Amino acid sequence: MKAVVVERFGGPEVLVEKQVPRPEPGPFDALVRVRAAGVNPLDLYRRAGYANIPEHMRPPLPDLPFIPGVDASGVVVAVGDRVTRLAPGDEVFGLIRFPALNDGGHAYAEYVTAPQDHLARKPARLDHLEAAAAPLVALTAQQFLFDHAGVRPGDAVLVNGAGGGVGHILVQLAAHAGAKVVAVASGRHRELLERLGVDTFVDYTVTPVEDWPHGVDFLFDSVGGPQAYRFTPVVRDGGTIMPIFHGDYRPDRAITVRHNQVHSDGDQLTALAELVDAGGLHVAVDSVYPLAEAAAAHRRAETGHIRGKIVLRVT
Repeated sequence: MKAVVVERFGGPEVLVEKQVPRPEPGPFDALVRVRAAGVNPLDLYRRAGYANIPEHMRPPLPDLPFIPGVDASGVVVAVGDRVTRLAPGDEVFGLIRFPALNDGGHAYAEYVTAPQDHLARKPARLDHLEAAAAPLVALTAQQFLFDHAGVRPGDAVLVNGAGGGVGHILVQLAAHAGAKVVAVASGRHRELLERLGVDTFVDYTVTPVEDWPHGVDFLFDSVGGPQAYRFTPVVRDGGTIMPIFHGDYRPDRAITVRHNQVHSDGDQLTALAELVDAGGLHVAVDSVYPLAEAAAAHRRAETGHIRGKIVLRVT
């Protein structure tokens, strides 16, 4: 089968399409013919050997060679003898083996195996390209908002980087839960985010940080970085900052900074798929590249300012 393989750490040029053996499903696995794979920041970090992450925060390096990718959408072609949830012919999507960073995913390929409980049936409203964009960002938003933060109706929630992959899902799920949602992004995202239900839109390119809304209960920061401390004044005393990516927050008041980790969960994906099919959750795709052009997809991702997700068309 065709797959994109990383044989050495480096820039996008190290992503090379090769012929590799097709994987075989274990007793609890499904073998999926991949139609599309999502491109995530994790893929860029692993490809680079985590060179762009502070050394004290780096996870163990993946073993070389490896096939990147943890988001996939496709069709089940075979199942292990202990699988009960899925059958050949099922259209599925999933976040595969996450956060097992050394042996996760392998979605940049024509076939991938996945534990049955990491997969869910694809929403009928989404094609495979849209479905491949969803698993990591949707599960991140679901778990951070509700499993970890416990957001409730009436809470004031600010999402920084609201136009990106995680951000545009965060604002929708928070609004659906009855929170008051403040979205921070560049002005080109205003129309999309207002359509997705935000209460207040802040264009960071024209509004100084000291003029941003203050007193929010939760700040979900999907940007992070060395300037993240600028956001602490917008959070009320006793409020919580939940970074999607690590940043320098320097809280000087009674503010909690909570770092969490998303994990694969087919049951939660099933519930999110039902929300999609009910019209309550929309998935934005920034751009689509053929599998053979994975390097170009990574170059696009490295430019930043992505609207939604980048996706690889596999078959």
